[in-house]
Amino acid sequence: MWTAAILGGGQARRLGGQDKSALLVGGRAILDRQLAVLHDLGVPVLIVGADSRPGTHDITPVPDRLPGHGPLGGLYTALVASPTDHVVVVACDMPFLTASFLAHLAAVPDAVDAVVPRLADGRHPLCARYDRRAAGSIRQRLEAGRLRVSEALDELTVRELGPEELAPFDPDGTLLFNVNTPDDYQRARAIARDTAEPPRSHA
Repeated sequence: MWTAAILGGGQARRLGGQDKSALLVGGRAILDRQLAVLHDLGVPVLIVGADSRPGTHDITPVPDRLPGHGPLGGLYTALVASPTDHVVVVACDMPFLTASFLAHLAAVPDAVDAVVPRLADGRHPLCARYDRRAAGSIRQRLEAGRLRVSEALDELTVRELGPEELAPFDPDGTLLFNVNTPDDYQRARAIARDTAEPPRSHA
């Protein structure tokens, strides 16, 4: 058993402060796209940084334990709030994640602190599986003001999922695409149009 945790998008300065999770891609908010995928997997879902969203039987809003500490603070919150040892963490600005990939990420058998995808542009630690035992190391970094998620991996045992292992889940090269800028947003909308995915809402 594992838990999924969607990390809130922070201040999103490059997008004019918009809530990235609410951006529409293919007619649905990115958050709704992610929740639909996770609903199919039947796992508990935490929405980290969600102070006001209503919870349901399988979705739990979790306020940041250490507000103002960026994505690393959100990751820490996910780990300490998780009811399971394994937590698949995803940033809220990734519209093209799939159930098959997230299930594979969760099922990698290695007994490590983190399982992290790696493409040509580097590691993607905000779409990765973490073990709850990593929370102690991450807390120390937060208290020291060292907030870069990529550097936090240096103190953990990490299993990488390289390009060859990711390829079956990413035929179009969009799996780990994330929306950080207005140009990214326009590209995400174009990708969704090209794939012509039918609208679907999370119930």
